[in-house]
Amino acid sequence: MHWAPFTRRGWSPTQPRSIFKTRSNRHECRASVPSDSGPPAHRASEMRHIPILAREIVVAALLSLFLAGCVSLSSATSRTRGSAEAGAVATAIQDGLTIRWVRDPADTRQWAVELEGLSSEAVRALASVSWSDAQWMKLLSVYVEPMSSAAANDLPPVQGRYETLKDRIRFEPQFPVQPGVPYRVEVHQEALPGAPPEKSRVTAAWFTLPTPARIPKTVVQRVYPTSTQLPENLLKFYIQFSGPMSRGGIYEHIHLLDGAGKVVELPFLELDEELWNPEMTRLTLFIDPGRVKRGVRPLEEIGPSMQADGRYTLVIDKDWRDGDGAPLKAAYRRTFEVGPPDRDPPAPAAWRISIPKARTRQPLVIRFAEPMDNALARRLIWVTDTGRRKLSGNVVLADLEREWSFVPDTDWPVGRYEIVADTLLEDLAGNSLEKPFEVDVFEQVDERLSKKTVTLPFEIRSR
Repeated sequence: MHWAPFTRRGWSPTQPRSIFKTRSNRHECRASVPSDSGPPAHRASEMRHIPILAREIVVAALLSLFLAGCVSLSSATSRTRGSAEAGAVATAIQDGLTIRWVRDPADTRQWAVELEGLSSEAVRALASVSWSDAQWMKLLSVYVEPMSSAAANDLPPVQGRYETLKDRIRFEPQFPVQPGVPYRVEVHQEALPGAPPEKSRVTAAWFTLPTPARIPKTVVQRVYPTSTQLPENLLKFYIQFSGPMSRGGIYEHIHLLDGAGKVVELPFLELDEELWNPEMTRLTLFIDPGRVKRGVRPLEEIGPSMQADGRYTLVIDKDWRDGDGAPLKAAYRRTFEVGPPDRDPPAPAAWRISIPKARTRQPLVIRFAEPMDNALARRLIWVTDTGRRKLSGNVVLADLEREWSFVPDTDWPVGRYEIVADTLLEDLAGNSLEKPFEVDVFEQVDERLSKKTVTLPFEIRSR
């Protein structure tokens, strides 16, 4: 952790936001916030524009106070200073009160506000009351600082839990503090139990958790299919990332180039609902079916996205943001050849099966006649025993999605088994075991969801 100290700058009346604000009977100070590398030996206050007419008159007096900390402008001027006490990252001391933001060591995303400096009598009184949240908020409240000052009075206080400790009050926000968002703490001492009625006097301090440095670390691990030659009517790509990605605007970062390096116009089906897996690490990217299926206007008028005997490159931009808001560690390029279109369904009868030996955990291997859809082949092929119970184990696709292997969690016993394949299993062109992609691709959903399977029996015998 490092401390982001107050820094002294040349004062300019043109700076857009005042670090100190003058309001009726209000004392305010902005506190510095640490990030990640250790406290400095020195901190100074940061001064910006003070919106008063006689700025020139007070500049000299204020400069002498810069190194001492924040300055409050009111009829009774008070001094505040920063503090680097252990466990605290932002401290404002004013009117005998200390407002401190403290990070929870058990959960570094969670911060709490602690108010010190109240009299022992006031703390004991607070420990004995049974206040509602609304009553606590009259004494100590935390606000999200709006971008517009006009909305400052419209935002409700942050919700959370109040607690009276031995010598302080503690407030824990219900939700983690967000980096880069300014928060304002207000203390109203006139709301203390038994406090004499007096004109409202507000002590306020600001806190902003630094936005962590976004170090690029996520990469494109692999794009499926991995074959060096793809059919002209390829239906989709799967893009696998090393970590979670962000949602939205994906098509701005993915491009298809032809052999001359020219961008292919609108090759993908741009869906509003992006097709991510639950972990946000795998994107399903469809080629526009209108440029794949024969008899559809886009294919007839524009032509296919890719043409046989061509050479194409899939490009993924480096500026695509991951789930932490950081760009990718590197751009991605994948060049491949395009072969003739594939319009025939896969034929399970042509699959070659390698049977493992009994009482071993050797893999059961299926050799396909053509590359299969990676995600579907992992999910839609399984193995059952004589009782039609599905075996648990690990599935691997290899050799450019031409080979499927299954390793059981336990040794293979002697017996009869079945390889079961759902007929929704597809090849790279979207042809399923049930029918070619060209046939009635826009059929009713209930027909597509009917449960149909193909079974391939095999037997494991004793040695």
